[in-house]
Amino acid sequence: MEPSGQAVEKQEPPGPRLDPELKSWKCLVCYLCFYGFMAQMRPGESFITPYLLGTEKNFTAKQVANEITPVLSYSYLAVLVPVFLLTDSLRYTPVLVLQGVSYVCVWLLLLWGRSVLHMQFMELFYSVTMAARIAYSSYIFSLVSPARYQRVAGYSRAAVLLGVFTSSVLGQLLVTVGRLPFTTLNYVSLAFLVFSLALAFFLKRPRRSLFFNRRAPELDGAAPSELDRMNPGLGRALPGAWRDWILVRMLRELGDSLRLPQLRLWSLWWVFNSAAYYLIVYYVHILWNDINPTKDTSSVYNGGADAASTLLGAITSFSAGFVRIRWALWAKLVIAAATALQAALVFLMCYTENIWLCYMAFVLFRGAYQFLVPIATFQIASSLSKELCALVFGVNTFLATVLKTIIILVVADRRCLGLSVRLQTFHLFRERERTAKRFLSGNCNVSAIPALASVDCIHPVRDLCASK
Repeated sequence: MEPSGQAVEKQEPPGPRLDPELKSWKCLVCYLCFYGFMAQMRPGESFITPYLLGTEKNFTAKQVANEITPVLSYSYLAVLVPVFLLTDSLRYTPVLVLQGVSYVCVWLLLLWGRSVLHMQFMELFYSVTMAARIAYSSYIFSLVSPARYQRVAGYSRAAVLLGVFTSSVLGQLLVTVGRLPFTTLNYVSLAFLVFSLALAFFLKRPRRSLFFNRRAPELDGAAPSELDRMNPGLGRALPGAWRDWILVRMLRELGDSLRLPQLRLWSLWWVFNSAAYYLIVYYVHILWNDINPTKDTSSVYNGGADAASTLLGAITSFSAGFVRIRWALWAKLVIAAATALQAALVFLMCYTENIWLCYMAFVLFRGAYQFLVPIATFQIASSLSKELCALVFGVNTFLATVLKTIIILVVADRRCLGLSVRLQTFHLFRERERTAKRFLSGNCNVSAIPALASVDCIHPVRDLCASK
């Protein structure tokens, strides 16, 4: 005679099958966060520019600013879309391994490369690492149920910020206190990167992704997503047949969403501010070396500035979540005020001869940007589904990359104007000043993107050529 408990157990209707990956989500998330922390441990990164300009490599400032650094933006634009598609189709982990291999190649070229061509290849591999960051940020959502998305996203971002902060502080301590030469610091970075690459090989490959490797929602008890509602027969369609069809449908949905004024406003902010932000990040180390061209490596505090800016960025990002105002009414004023503040800080960085003032301005500049990023993310995501949100952020990032590349091609590349880093910074100041005025006047709209790009970025360059 069977025990009554077993009889009751046999009579229970079968519930939705749980994904085995969700049962051990805590261990998987912890391992991924540890990997994210270790992947940021590059203590020599803050000192790459003085290393290239120093006696070890002996490149000139013009070579670094006008021949080497521009390659980063060109190659990033070229690899951004392919890496994004590979990330989803290969289900994250192969792209994370590719990122680790690319990081190792970057530091191998830094240590043993001798020519400008070697450094340009170094920038190419670094652009792959930048494009592959999407794999880390989206991989974690394949490990957990939608109810835990916000929680694990906070964990993964905290791990990255902690890794960047720890890496910058460690690099500064090794240079200032330990008096390590930049070459030894890069060997330390290479050792950390080899270890993080080994960690990437043990990351569990998920069975699903956002677009190309979807599962029927009833298998895991999840509600149908935007893609499932667009194509109810998704599970029965041939893979080659539904991808293009869904992309067209999503682009139509995106076109309808652009009628929302808040979405247009924050998307425009994302495009222009991100372009200017990364231009400053790319070239600020060259500016610091121009202000403080010291031969004493122990008096270079780039790592401390990067650590302080990361810490302030984390604090402002966290505090942005507690801001409660009527964004439909005050968004333009907040954006204009933050952009005007950033323009003033760029102006200060451009004209000051005090390295500490330049450090402080950069820290505040990054803090202002990081304050608005989570606000913009929420404002864009609040009116969109998960899939459309990913598409909007992808389009915004691509447009920002295109704008940034155009500016670098015209202003920085030696084949065009090849301006010094101070003149480049001055043109960024003028761009941000005019953008702030447009937000205040309420004249920013989607159709103004080409006009803004030509007026704010190209026209000052033409004025400079005319004055010559």
